Amino acid sequence: MTETDSTQPTDAPAEVPTHIFALRTTANREDQVLAFVASNAARKKIPITAVISPHGMRGYIFIEAADAVAAEQSAFGIPYAKGILPAEIQYKEIEHMLEQVKKDVNIQKNDIVEIISGPFKRENAKVSRVDKTKEEVVVELLEAAVPIPITLKLDAVKVIRRDE
Repeated sequence: MTETDSTQPTDAPAEVPTHIFALRTTANREDQVLAFVASNAARKKIPITAVISPHGMRGYIFIEAADAVAAEQSAFGIPYAKGILPAEIQYKEIEHMLEQVKKDVNIQKNDIVEIISGPFKRENAKVSRVDKTKEEVVVELLEAAVPIPITLKLDAVKVIRRDE
C-alpha cells in the first residue's frame, strides 16, 4: 500500500513554519494511532498540519505541527502511542519514504509466473488478470486440479515466460 496522509485544517496562518516530529508507536498499530491522533487534534483544535504513516515504516508515524507542544498534545493519552522523539525530523530525511516512484510493470495476461512469496511460494501460475492501479495480479495455479483464482501483489510474482 501507499502512504497514509490525514490533513487537518488549521487556524494558523499559512506563513507559519511547520516542523515534523516522529511519534513512536506499537508495531503494526500505526494506522490506528494515526486515526486517533487526527481525531484528537480535530476535537481539541490542535494546530496539526498532517499526520503521515509511510508505507513500510513500522513503529513510527510522523506529525507535522507548528511546534513540539502541539505534537505532544495531539499524541497525549492515545492508545499504542509511546511518545514523541525529542529531535525534530528534517523533511529530507523522510522524503524518500513519502514520494513514491511508480515502477513500470511488465506483467501481461497469459504470462507464466512463479510465485515468490506467501503460501504458494515456488508454484508456477498463469496470469488471468492484472490490475495496475491496485498493483495486484490474479493468477491460476498450473499444477492445481481445479483452477482457483488467487489474488497476489505484483511484487509477489516473477515472470518466467510469455505465452503469446
